[in-house]
Amino acid sequence: MVLTWAVDAVAWSVGLTVAVLARYGFAPTQECLSGTAAMVVLAIGVHTMLGHLHFLYRGRYGYGTFEEVRAVAVTVMVCAAVMMTVALMATIRPVPLSAVVVGSPLTLVLMLGVRCVRRLHRQRTRRPDARTATPVLLFGAGDAGQQLIRSMLGDPGCRYVPVGVLDDDPAKRHLRIAGVSVLGTRHDIPRAAEDTGAATVIFAVSNADGALVRDVQRQAQKAGAAFKVLPSVSELLDGRVGVGDVRDVQITDLLGRHQIETDLDAIAGYLTGKRVLVTGAGGSIGSELCRQLHRFAPAELMMLDRDESALHAVQLSLHGRALLDGRELILADLRDTATIRRILAERRPQVIFHAAALKHLALLESHPGEAVKSNVLGTQAVLEHANGVERFVNISTDKAANPTSVLGYSKRITERLTAHAATRHTGTFLNVRFGNVLGSRGSVLTAFTSQIAAGGPVTVTDPEVTRYFMTVQEAVQLVIQAAAIGRDGEALVLEMGRPVRIADVARQLIEQAPRPVEIVYTGLRAGEKLHEELFGAGERDVRPLHPLISHVEVPPLDPGKIEYLDPEADRDQLRHDLAALCDVPAGYAASGSR
Repeated sequence: MVLTWAVDAVAWSVGLTVAVLARYGFAPTQECLSGTAAMVVLAIGVHTMLGHLHFLYRGRYGYGTFEEVRAVAVTVMVCAAVMMTVALMATIRPVPLSAVVVGSPLTLVLMLGVRCVRRLHRQRTRRPDARTATPVLLFGAGDAGQQLIRSMLGDPGCRYVPVGVLDDDPAKRHLRIAGVSVLGTRHDIPRAAEDTGAATVIFAVSNADGALVRDVQRQAQKAGAAFKVLPSVSELLDGRVGVGDVRDVQITDLLGRHQIETDLDAIAGYLTGKRVLVTGAGGSIGSELCRQLHRFAPAELMMLDRDESALHAVQLSLHGRALLDGRELILADLRDTATIRRILAERRPQVIFHAAALKHLALLESHPGEAVKSNVLGTQAVLEHANGVERFVNISTDKAANPTSVLGYSKRITERLTAHAATRHTGTFLNVRFGNVLGSRGSVLTAFTSQIAAGGPVTVTDPEVTRYFMTVQEAVQLVIQAAAIGRDGEALVLEMGRPVRIADVARQLIEQAPRPVEIVYTGLRAGEKLHEELFGAGERDVRPLHPLISHVEVPPLDPGKIEYLDPEADRDQLRHDLAALCDVPAGYAASGSR
């Protein structure tokens, strides 16, 4: 810091002296030189005092940062004002006013110039060693890409050194980021890799369509380069990007990412300081709900599940330890109505996220009575005793839109029961409907991954079958947002992007496998659709409050009608009874698979 002060003192000496010499044609009088010396001493003294007050020499600012530049500029301006005041008040002016006017900016340029040169030198010395670091190309010259480049260049031990950037935006064609040039578009990746010797391509767009990720990956493969990605924004909750975030491509990247616009103020308004209950807290959706709800500091987060191991896992993920002791974990079964009634009466949750359900379509086709007990009667048990809650959110599925399966029927009935509760209870009761969640337990992704690890074959029902997909983080973010804006009795349908062919998912996973794996088509099973729907017959896609959330009306269902459901009845009869309660248009209930 003493060296920095000395540089600034020399800058004042040079700046004022040059200004005075220029004013007198480089032939000043002895009297003028004496006045200049006095003014230099005054400037250095005032600057030292102000610099101390602004922490210029006490380690507050990074060297050459904008904060330091601002502090230096303010200090110089105040010094110039003090010198002008002294010159105007003095009987005999020590230096002409023009010398102060010219000398002060010159001094500031000298101070900032030295800082700039020193910062550039430090940046060069901190660059990764090109002899040991892997040369990489980055695709994406936006904020994420620029942060990543600066992170790489600021770490001498970094395993990557950026040698070029590519971006499809024509406005960035001539851009240079910390000395790294934009070399073209995605189609120029093979040429750029050959010219620069890059061995890796890093996809540095935080949110991108799956088609773009796949295309850039193909270009990297064509160039013989490894392909890495930055996580999506939903994974980078703090928004900061670093070299440590770079990872191998995952199937969630290849299927696309969703930019979630979250109104944190609205969310905090209904969660912060409230008693929140999550049923099915140990499941894929429930556990992620707990993790994200925890960030909003509820007064109490109650996690209910019948699976003790799942509760152990979610507590461990929240706190880094899981002693299973404390009131936040509730081991209970929705089928036990008396226990559910007691829990709700004792714990008095203000917000309920109802995520508990049986979800495996094919299994429920064989055991429809279990769907009745858990999905239908279990949901009604919670709804019946939830009077007084401020907000109740029932987690539904796209299979509830024009349902053709026991799972779809049972979830459509829960939507209608929730809509009925909205007419009888205080508070807001609503549904949130979305499609398949990638990576959830028992999902097609985990099934394919296991089949590939075992050497195959990978089983797909039909070459043309499509499904909607979303990562669990994205789905839960939208569920929480939807609950903030949902109105009584509605079903809020989350934007799922374009439907994806299951066969394409299988192929993309197989491409990343160490050896070829065969795909076998098994045919659609009972209750399965070739193409899922997000909206039922008569429902319109209306998005009045959020670009990714649609609002649809749900006809209420009197709970008295489900009392006639007999879980022990004949499977076909029970399936027929469930369909009858769904208000399904003619032709859908009997259509079965398509």
